[in-house]
Amino acid sequence: MGVSNKSPEFLKMNPIGKVPVLETPDGPVFESNAIARYVTRLKADNPLYGSSLIEYAQIEQWIDFSTNEIDTNVLRWLSPRLGHTPYNAQVEELAIASLKRGLEALSIHLAKNTYLVGHSVTLADIILGCNLYFGFTRIMTKSFTSEFPHVERYFWTIVNQPNFRKIIGEVKQAESVPPIASKKPAQPKESAKPKEAKKEAKKEVKKEEPKPKAEEPAEEEEEAPKPKPKNPLDLLPPSKMILDEWKRLYSNTKTNFREVAIKGFWDMYDPEGYSLWFCDYKYNDENTVSFVTLNKVGGFLQRMDLARKYAFGKMLVIGSDSPYKVKGLWLFRGKDIPQFVLDECYDMELYEWTKVDINDEDQKERVNAFIEDQEPFEGEALLDAKCFK
Repeated sequence: MGVSNKSPEFLKMNPIGKVPVLETPDGPVFESNAIARYVTRLKADNPLYGSSLIEYAQIEQWIDFSTNEIDTNVLRWLSPRLGHTPYNAQVEELAIASLKRGLEALSIHLAKNTYLVGHSVTLADIILGCNLYFGFTRIMTKSFTSEFPHVERYFWTIVNQPNFRKIIGEVKQAESVPPIASKKPAQPKESAKPKEAKKEAKKEVKKEEPKPKAEEPAEEEEEAPKPKPKNPLDLLPPSKMILDEWKRLYSNTKTNFREVAIKGFWDMYDPEGYSLWFCDYKYNDENTVSFVTLNKVGGFLQRMDLARKYAFGKMLVIGSDSPYKVKGLWLFRGKDIPQFVLDECYDMELYEWTKVDINDEDQKERVNAFIEDQEPFEGEALLDAKCFK
Protein backbone atom coordinates (compact mmCIF):
# COMPACT_ATOMS: atom_id res chain seq x y z
CA MET A 1 0.00 0.00 0.00
CA GLY A 2 1.24 3.49 -0.86
CA VAL A 3 3.42 2.83 -3.91
CA SER A 4 2.61 -0.45 -5.60
CA ASN A 5 -1.14 0.15 -5.56
CA LYS A 6 -0.66 3.54 -7.27
CA SER A 7 1.53 2.21 -10.06
CA PRO A 8 0.25 2.35 -13.66
CA GLU A 9 0.11 -1.47 -13.73
CA PHE A 10 -2.08 -1.60 -10.64
CA LEU A 11 -4.35 1.24 -11.79
CA LYS A 12 -5.08 -0.73 -14.95
CA MET A 13 -6.60 -3.43 -12.72
CA ASN A 14 -8.42 -1.01 -10.38
CA PRO A 15 -8.54 2.65 -11.45
CA ILE A 16 -9.42 3.67 -7.86
CA GLY A 17 -6.10 2.23 -6.67
CA LYS A 18 -7.59 0.25 -3.79
CA VAL A 19 -7.13 -3.32 -2.57
CA PRO A 20 -8.12 -6.11 -2.75
CA VAL A 21 -7.82 -6.96 -6.42
CA LEU A 22 -8.03 -10.53 -7.72
CA GLU A 23 -6.04 -11.33 -10.84
CA THR A 24 -7.68 -14.05 -12.96
CA PRO A 25 -6.80 -15.54 -16.37
CA ASP A 26 -9.81 -13.67 -17.78
CA GLY A 27 -9.01 -10.30 -16.21
CA PRO A 28 -8.96 -8.59 -12.81
CA VAL A 29 -11.85 -8.35 -10.31
CA PHE A 30 -11.93 -5.71 -7.58
CA GLU A 31 -14.23 -5.06 -4.57
CA SER A 32 -14.19 -7.76 -1.88
CA ASN A 33 -17.84 -8.83 -2.25
CA ALA A 34 -17.45 -9.19 -6.01
CA ILE A 35 -14.34 -11.31 -5.48
CA ALA A 36 -16.22 -13.47 -2.95
CA ARG A 37 -19.08 -14.00 -5.41
CA TYR A 38 -16.63 -14.89 -8.20
CA VAL A 39 -14.75 -17.44 -6.08
CA THR A 40 -18.01 -19.00 -4.89
CA ARG A 41 -19.26 -19.47 -8.45
CA LEU A 42 -16.06 -21.14 -9.62
CA LYS A 43 -17.59 -24.36 -8.33
CA ALA A 44 -20.84 -25.38 -10.01
CA ASP A 45 -23.83 -25.81 -7.66
CA ASN A 46 -21.80 -24.51 -4.73
CA PRO A 47 -23.98 -24.89 -1.58
CA LEU A 48 -22.56 -21.55 -0.36
CA TYR A 49 -25.03 -19.96 -2.79
CA GLY A 50 -28.08 -21.90 -1.58
CA SER A 51 -30.15 -24.63 -3.16
CA SER A 52 -32.96 -22.61 -4.76
CA LEU A 53 -33.66 -19.30 -6.47
CA ILE A 54 -35.21 -17.82 -3.31
CA GLU A 55 -32.21 -18.86 -1.18
CA TYR A 56 -29.91 -17.28 -3.79
CA ALA A 57 -31.92 -14.03 -3.54
CA GLN A 58 -31.88 -14.12 0.27
CA ILE A 59 -28.11 -14.66 0.31
CA GLU A 60 -27.68 -11.62 -1.95
CA GLN A 61 -30.06 -9.69 0.31
CA TRP A 62 -27.97 -10.39 3.43
CA ILE A 63 -24.70 -9.59 1.61
CA ASP A 64 -26.08 -6.12 0.78
CA PHE A 65 -27.42 -5.75 4.33
CA SER A 66 -24.04 -6.70 5.77
CA THR A 67 -22.25 -4.09 3.67
CA ASN A 68 -24.73 -1.24 4.00
CA GLU A 69 -25.95 -1.64 7.59
CA ILE A 70 -23.03 -3.25 9.43
CA ASP A 71 -19.69 -2.71 7.66
CA THR A 72 -20.38 0.90 6.61
CA ASN A 73 -21.49 2.01 10.07
CA VAL A 74 -18.66 0.21 11.88
CA LEU A 75 -16.20 2.07 9.64
CA ARG A 76 -17.98 5.42 10.19
CA TRP A 77 -17.62 4.89 13.93
CA LEU A 78 -14.06 3.50 13.96
CA SER A 79 -12.19 5.40 11.23
CA PRO A 80 -12.31 8.88 12.86
CA ARG A 81 -11.13 7.39 16.16
CA LEU A 82 -8.11 5.92 14.39
CA GLY A 83 -7.37 9.28 12.76
CA HIS A 84 -8.19 8.12 9.22
CA THR A 85 -11.00 10.67 8.79
CA PRO A 86 -11.94 13.88 10.68
CA TYR A 87 -13.84 13.27 13.92
CA ASN A 88 -17.36 14.69 14.21
CA ALA A 89 -19.46 13.86 17.28
CA GLN A 90 -22.77 14.13 15.40
CA VAL A 91 -21.56 11.85 12.62
CA GLU A 92 -20.40 9.30 15.21
CA GLU A 93 -23.74 9.44 17.02
CA LEU A 94 -25.58 8.80 13.75
CA ALA A 95 -23.23 5.91 12.86
CA ILE A 96 -23.79 4.22 16.25
CA ALA A 97 -27.57 4.68 16.01
CA SER A 98 -27.60 3.25 12.48
CA LEU A 99 -25.41 0.32 13.52
CA LYS A 100 -27.72 -0.45 16.45
CA ARG A 101 -30.72 -0.35 14.13
CA GLY A 102 -29.02 -2.86 11.83
CA LEU A 103 -28.00 -5.13 14.72
CA GLU A 104 -31.53 -5.05 16.12
CA ALA A 105 -32.99 -6.12 12.76
CA LEU A 106 -30.35 -8.85 12.53
CA SER A 107 -31.09 -10.00 16.08
CA ILE A 108 -34.80 -10.38 15.30
CA HIS A 109 -33.97 -12.61 12.33
CA LEU A 110 -31.44 -14.68 14.30
CA ALA A 111 -33.88 -15.27 17.17
CA LYS A 112 -35.39 -18.01 14.99
CA ASN A 113 -32.47 -18.86 12.70
CA THR A 114 -29.04 -20.33 13.41
CA TYR A 115 -27.66 -19.07 10.08
CA LEU A 116 -28.79 -16.27 7.78
CA VAL A 117 -30.21 -18.56 5.09
CA GLY A 118 -31.06 -22.25 5.44
CA HIS A 119 -29.43 -24.62 7.92
CA SER A 120 -25.74 -24.26 7.09
CA VAL A 121 -23.10 -21.62 6.35
CA THR A 122 -23.55 -19.69 3.10
CA LEU A 123 -21.62 -16.88 1.45
CA ALA A 124 -23.85 -14.43 3.34
CA ASP A 125 -22.56 -15.82 6.67
CA ILE A 126 -18.95 -15.60 5.49
CA ILE A 127 -19.30 -11.94 4.52
CA LEU A 128 -21.35 -10.91 7.55
CA GLY A 129 -19.05 -12.92 9.85
CA CYS A 130 -16.03 -11.00 8.50
CA ASN A 131 -17.79 -7.63 8.86
CA LEU A 132 -18.86 -8.45 12.42
CA TYR A 133 -15.33 -9.71 13.17
CA PHE A 134 -13.95 -6.28 12.32
CA GLY A 135 -16.50 -4.63 14.64
CA PHE A 136 -16.24 -7.13 17.51
CA THR A 137 -12.44 -7.07 17.61
CA ARG A 138 -11.88 -3.32 17.11
CA ILE A 139 -14.69 -1.27 18.67
CA MET A 140 -17.86 -3.23 19.62
CA THR A 141 -17.24 -4.06 23.29
CA LYS A 142 -19.21 -6.58 25.35
CA SER A 143 -21.26 -3.80 26.95
CA PHE A 144 -22.28 -2.68 23.44
CA THR A 145 -23.06 -6.10 21.93
CA SER A 146 -24.85 -7.46 25.01
CA GLU A 147 -27.96 -5.61 23.80
CA PHE A 148 -28.06 -8.11 20.93
CA PRO A 149 -27.65 -11.62 22.44
CA HIS A 150 -28.78 -13.42 19.27
CA VAL A 151 -26.13 -11.56 17.25
CA GLU A 152 -23.50 -12.47 19.86
CA ARG A 153 -24.51 -16.13 19.75
CA TYR A 154 -24.43 -16.08 15.93
CA PHE A 155 -21.04 -14.35 15.76
CA TRP A 156 -19.28 -16.75 18.14
CA THR A 157 -20.91 -19.71 16.38
CA ILE A 158 -19.57 -18.49 13.02
CA VAL A 159 -16.02 -17.60 14.08
CA ASN A 160 -15.64 -20.93 15.90
CA GLN A 161 -16.44 -22.95 12.78
CA PRO A 162 -13.26 -24.91 11.87
CA ASN A 163 -12.83 -23.21 8.50
CA PHE A 164 -13.12 -19.76 10.09
CA ARG A 165 -10.68 -20.59 12.90
CA LYS A 166 -8.20 -21.91 10.34
CA ILE A 167 -7.99 -18.41 8.82
CA ILE A 168 -8.61 -15.95 11.66
CA GLY A 169 -7.46 -17.98 14.66
CA GLU A 170 -8.66 -17.20 18.16
CA VAL A 171 -10.98 -14.20 18.38
CA LYS A 172 -10.93 -11.76 21.29
CA GLN A 173 -13.58 -9.07 21.66
CA ALA A 174 -12.52 -5.43 22.00
CA GLU A 175 -12.21 -4.42 25.63
CA SER A 176 -12.60 -0.69 25.05
CA VAL A 177 -13.57 1.84 22.38
CA PRO A 178 -10.43 3.42 20.85
CA PRO A 179 -9.89 7.01 22.04
CA ILE A 180 -10.34 9.83 19.57
CA ALA A 181 -7.08 10.32 17.69
CA SER A 182 -5.31 13.54 18.70
CA LYS A 183 -5.10 16.16 15.96
CA LYS A 184 -2.12 17.86 17.59
CA PRO A 185 1.36 16.85 16.41
CA ALA A 186 3.51 15.22 19.03
CA GLN A 187 6.01 18.10 18.92
CA PRO A 188 4.88 21.56 17.77
CA LYS A 189 6.99 23.25 15.11
CA GLU A 190 9.42 25.89 16.33
CA SER A 191 10.92 28.86 14.55
CA ALA A 192 14.59 28.74 13.60
CA LYS A 193 15.80 31.12 16.34
CA PRO A 194 14.16 29.31 19.28
CA LYS A 195 15.56 26.07 17.88
CA GLU A 196 19.09 27.44 17.92
CA ALA A 197 18.58 28.78 21.43
CA LYS A 198 17.30 25.41 22.54
CA LYS A 199 20.38 23.66 21.08
CA GLU A 200 22.71 26.03 22.94
CA ALA A 201 20.79 25.51 26.17
CA LYS A 202 21.09 21.74 25.76
CA LYS A 203 24.86 22.06 25.24
CA GLU A 204 25.19 24.02 28.48
CA VAL A 205 23.12 21.47 30.38
CA LYS A 206 25.33 18.67 29.04
CA LYS A 207 28.49 20.49 30.17
CA GLU A 208 27.21 21.17 33.68
CA GLU A 209 25.00 18.22 34.52
CA PRO A 210 25.69 14.62 33.50
CA LYS A 211 22.61 12.54 32.90
CA PRO A 212 21.52 11.13 36.27
CA LYS A 213 21.66 7.35 36.36
CA ALA A 214 18.90 7.25 38.95
CA GLU A 215 16.36 7.70 36.14
CA GLU A 216 16.97 4.24 34.67
CA PRO A 217 15.67 2.18 37.62
CA ALA A 218 12.68 4.52 37.78
CA GLU A 219 11.86 3.70 34.16
CA GLU A 220 12.20 -0.01 34.80
CA GLU A 221 9.96 0.32 37.82
CA GLU A 222 7.25 2.04 35.74
CA GLU A 223 7.38 -0.65 33.06
CA ALA A 224 7.18 -3.55 35.51
CA PRO A 225 3.91 -5.47 34.97
CA LYS A 226 1.30 -5.13 37.66
CA PRO A 227 0.61 -8.29 39.67
CA LYS A 228 -2.41 -10.15 38.35
CA PRO A 229 -5.35 -9.80 40.76
CA LYS A 230 -6.44 -13.01 42.40
CA ASN A 231 -9.71 -14.62 41.39
CA PRO A 232 -12.25 -14.06 44.22
CA LEU A 233 -12.90 -17.82 44.21
CA ASP A 234 -9.28 -18.40 45.27
CA LEU A 235 -9.96 -16.32 48.38
CA LEU A 236 -12.87 -18.48 49.60
CA PRO A 237 -12.36 -20.61 52.73
CA PRO A 238 -10.91 -24.05 51.97
CA SER A 239 -13.48 -26.71 51.00
CA LYS A 240 -13.51 -30.39 51.89
CA MET A 241 -14.37 -31.06 48.23
CA ILE A 242 -11.28 -31.16 46.01
CA LEU A 243 -12.56 -30.63 42.48
CA ASP A 244 -9.65 -32.42 40.78
CA GLU A 245 -10.26 -35.50 42.94
CA TRP A 246 -13.88 -35.63 41.79
CA LYS A 247 -12.83 -35.22 38.14
CA ARG A 248 -10.35 -38.08 38.46
CA LEU A 249 -12.98 -40.31 40.08
CA TYR A 250 -15.46 -39.50 37.29
CA SER A 251 -12.88 -40.18 34.54
CA ASN A 252 -11.52 -43.39 36.03
CA THR A 253 -14.79 -45.11 36.94
CA LYS A 254 -15.65 -47.57 34.17
CA THR A 255 -17.98 -50.01 35.98
CA ASN A 256 -20.55 -49.80 38.79
CA PHE A 257 -20.86 -46.08 38.04
CA ARG A 258 -23.74 -45.49 40.46
CA GLU A 259 -22.07 -47.31 43.34
CA VAL A 260 -18.62 -45.81 42.80
CA ALA A 261 -18.71 -42.43 41.02
CA ILE A 262 -22.10 -41.08 42.05
CA LYS A 263 -21.81 -42.27 45.65
CA GLY A 264 -18.31 -40.76 45.71
CA PHE A 265 -19.67 -37.47 44.38
CA TRP A 266 -22.18 -37.08 47.20
CA ASP A 267 -19.59 -38.16 49.77
CA MET A 268 -17.30 -35.38 48.51
CA TYR A 269 -19.91 -32.69 47.85
CA ASP A 270 -19.61 -29.58 50.04
CA PRO A 271 -22.70 -27.32 49.89
CA GLU A 272 -20.77 -24.59 51.74
CA GLY A 273 -17.97 -24.47 49.21
CA TYR A 274 -19.78 -25.46 45.99
CA SER A 275 -23.17 -25.14 44.32
CA LEU A 276 -25.07 -27.21 41.74
CA TRP A 277 -27.10 -25.69 38.90
CA PHE A 278 -29.46 -27.00 36.21
CA CYS A 279 -29.50 -25.12 32.92
CA ASP A 280 -32.08 -25.27 30.10
CA TYR A 281 -31.52 -23.69 26.69
CA LYS A 282 -34.09 -20.93 26.09
CA TYR A 283 -34.36 -21.33 22.31
CA ASN A 284 -34.79 -25.07 21.73
CA ASP A 285 -37.15 -24.36 18.82
CA GLU A 286 -34.03 -23.24 16.89
CA ASN A 287 -32.38 -26.64 17.29
CA THR A 288 -33.69 -28.19 14.08
CA VAL A 289 -30.41 -29.64 12.76
CA SER A 290 -28.54 -32.17 14.90
CA PHE A 291 -24.94 -31.29 13.94
CA VAL A 292 -25.61 -27.57 14.31
CA THR A 293 -27.04 -28.17 17.80
CA LEU A 294 -24.02 -30.28 18.75
CA ASN A 295 -21.66 -27.58 17.44
CA LYS A 296 -23.54 -25.00 19.49
CA VAL A 297 -23.00 -27.01 22.67
CA GLY A 298 -19.37 -27.64 21.76
CA GLY A 299 -18.78 -23.92 21.27
CA PHE A 300 -20.34 -23.20 24.66
CA LEU A 301 -17.99 -25.65 26.36
CA GLN A 302 -14.98 -24.11 24.57
CA ARG A 303 -15.90 -20.66 25.85
CA MET A 304 -16.34 -22.05 29.37
CA ASP A 305 -12.66 -22.99 29.39
CA LEU A 306 -11.93 -19.91 31.51
CA ALA A 307 -13.79 -21.66 34.39
CA ARG A 308 -12.07 -25.05 34.15
CA LYS A 309 -10.30 -24.61 37.49
CA TYR A 310 -13.60 -23.90 39.25
CA ALA A 311 -16.28 -25.98 37.50
CA PHE A 312 -17.49 -29.36 36.28
CA GLY A 313 -20.36 -29.70 33.81
CA LYS A 314 -22.53 -32.14 31.86
CA MET A 315 -24.42 -31.03 28.75
CA LEU A 316 -27.02 -33.30 27.16
CA VAL A 317 -28.61 -33.01 23.72
CA ILE A 318 -31.96 -34.77 23.95
CA GLY A 319 -34.39 -36.06 21.34
CA SER A 320 -34.57 -38.46 18.42
CA ASP A 321 -35.95 -35.79 16.08
CA SER A 322 -35.90 -31.98 15.84
CA PRO A 323 -36.24 -29.71 17.59
CA TYR A 324 -33.60 -31.02 19.98
CA LYS A 325 -33.47 -30.01 23.63
CA VAL A 326 -30.29 -28.88 25.34
CA LYS A 327 -30.04 -29.30 29.11
CA GLY A 328 -27.14 -29.26 31.53
CA LEU A 329 -25.85 -29.71 35.05
CA TRP A 330 -23.02 -27.54 36.42
CA LEU A 331 -20.96 -27.64 39.60
CA PHE A 332 -19.37 -24.28 40.49
CA ARG A 333 -17.01 -23.20 43.25
CA GLY A 334 -18.91 -20.94 45.63
CA LYS A 335 -22.59 -20.61 46.47
CA ASP A 336 -23.44 -18.69 43.28
CA ILE A 337 -22.50 -18.83 39.62
CA PRO A 338 -19.11 -17.02 39.47
CA GLN A 339 -19.51 -13.45 38.29
CA PHE A 340 -16.50 -13.61 35.94
CA VAL A 341 -18.19 -16.52 34.12
CA LEU A 342 -21.42 -14.53 33.73
CA ASP A 343 -19.44 -11.54 32.45
CA GLU A 344 -17.13 -13.32 30.03
CA CYS A 345 -19.14 -16.24 28.62
CA TYR A 346 -22.01 -14.77 26.62
CA ASP A 347 -23.69 -18.20 26.25
CA MET A 348 -24.71 -18.09 29.91
CA GLU A 349 -27.61 -15.76 29.17
CA LEU A 350 -28.97 -18.16 26.54
CA TYR A 351 -29.90 -20.60 29.32
CA GLU A 352 -32.33 -20.59 32.25
CA TRP A 353 -30.34 -21.33 35.40
CA THR A 354 -31.91 -23.04 38.43
CA LYS A 355 -30.02 -23.79 41.63
CA VAL A 356 -30.32 -27.41 42.75
CA ASP A 357 -32.02 -28.00 46.09
CA ILE A 358 -30.02 -30.93 47.46
CA ASN A 359 -32.69 -31.50 50.13
CA ASP A 360 -35.12 -32.45 47.37
CA GLU A 361 -34.64 -36.14 46.55
CA ASP A 362 -36.14 -35.76 43.07
CA GLN A 363 -33.62 -33.04 42.22
CA LYS A 364 -30.76 -35.13 43.62
CA GLU A 365 -31.86 -38.04 41.43
CA ARG A 366 -31.92 -35.69 38.43
CA VAL A 367 -28.32 -34.74 39.25
CA ASN A 368 -27.45 -38.45 39.25
CA ALA A 369 -29.12 -38.92 35.86
CA PHE A 370 -27.04 -36.08 34.38
CA ILE A 371 -23.77 -37.40 35.80
CA GLU A 372 -24.27 -40.92 34.43
CA ASP A 373 -25.78 -39.86 31.05
CA GLN A 374 -28.94 -41.78 31.85
CA GLU A 375 -30.86 -42.97 28.78
CA PRO A 376 -33.64 -42.43 28.16
CA PHE A 377 -33.27 -39.09 29.88
CA GLU A 378 -36.58 -37.94 31.32
CA GLY A 379 -38.38 -40.23 28.89
CA GLU A 380 -36.54 -39.10 25.73
CA ALA A 381 -33.67 -40.49 23.66
CA LEU A 382 -30.20 -39.11 24.32
CA LEU A 383 -28.60 -37.78 21.13
CA ASP A 384 -25.28 -36.89 22.79
CA ALA A 385 -23.67 -36.11 26.13
CA LYS A 386 -20.67 -33.84 26.60
CA CYS A 387 -18.58 -33.44 29.75
CA PHE A 388 -16.68 -30.38 30.92
CA LYS A 389 -13.91 -31.38 33.30
